[in-house]
Amino acid sequence: MDILYLLIPMSVIVVFAIGAVFWWAINHRQFDDLDEVSERILNDPD
Repeated sequence: MDILYLLIPMSVIVVFAIGAVFWWAINHRQFDDLDEVSERILNDPD
């Protein structure tokens, strides 16, 4: 039972860290154009 006093706050911290990384990725437009990378291989300029 004592381990819950450690695991619950640690899991809350991990959830907030994952949320912060996800929020950063959204704000830095990491998910704007997902198809460009896959089409870049097919449209080789050489």
